[in-house]
Amino acid sequence: ELYGDRALSDALDVTLKLALSVPLKDIMSHKKVAKAYFMFLEQLCMQHTALIASVCWQTFFQLLSSLEMGLTCAGLGGPGLTGADVSLSSQCAAAVDSLAAYAYKYKDLTNDTPPAARNLHKHLSDNPDLFPGILKSLFQVILFEDCANQWSLSRPMLSLILLIEHRFVELQQQLATDLPPESQQRLATCFQKLMADVTRSLDSKNRDKFTQNLTIFRHDYRAAR
Repeated sequence: ELYGDRALSDALDVTLKLALSVPLKDIMSHKKVAKAYFMFLEQLCMQHTALIASVCWQTFFQLLSSLEMGLTCAGLGGPGLTGADVSLSSQCAAAVDSLAAYAYKYKDLTNDTPPAARNLHKHLSDNPDLFPGILKSLFQVILFEDCANQWSLSRPMLSLILLIEHRFVELQQQLATDLPPESQQRLATCFQKLMADVTRSLDSKNRDKFTQNLTIFRHDYRAAR
């Protein structure tokens, strides 16, 4: 678009809409198709983030719904994650991280905020439970499931926590609701330590610190079960 040529953007937009037009249950029932599908979404979100942020609400919602299902591999069936399923989950994590990090970068809207970022924040403000729902799903995987790709999942988790910090306490309460009292207290204690020495930054050092804390968080909660 440097020269005002939207050919690539238009082609990617049409391709995305075609991909999203296939029923998600059909995609998830064929692992080879799912692998190609989520690889495509990952590359779009990572390499063309502004384009994804600019799409209409319906397209954005379909995209996020696909990524959330891929994160937990909810449609692939069977207990636990196979190696292929872990790869899909990690691809979705990278895609969500790209979107959340982009939104966090432009969290404070100014006159210089790009139109794409404004559009993304409009989607999020009009649908305030979208990203919190994904973050809750990620915590459920970390806490309650066998998780073979914790490092990959930790990346979008930090981006989402920083972006929707005002909803984080509420999310902790939601996660504890269905637990017995002793587990609720243990989870609360683990959450108190999760953000220790973690700053409001998405640089590599801070991401690594959060990942270390998340490893301890998961271990401390699950060890006493």
